[in-house]
Amino acid sequence: MKTLRRRLLDVPDLADDTGDVPGWVLITLMTAGLVILIWGLAGPALSAIFEQAIAKVTGM
Repeated sequence: MKTLRRRLLDVPDLADDTGDVPGWVLITLMTAGLVILIWGLAGPALSAIFEQAIAKVTGM
């Protein structure tokens, strides 16, 4: 049976993320891709909604 001190010393350092850069790069690129895809699909509809709202407010 391990002592408490030995158990505490065997815990890996969770704050050490060295070597995880490729994962963060992949997450960043995937997020950017999703934003571009959603913007491309929803952009025209959002523009139309915005223009209708402005037209109602300004009375055009």
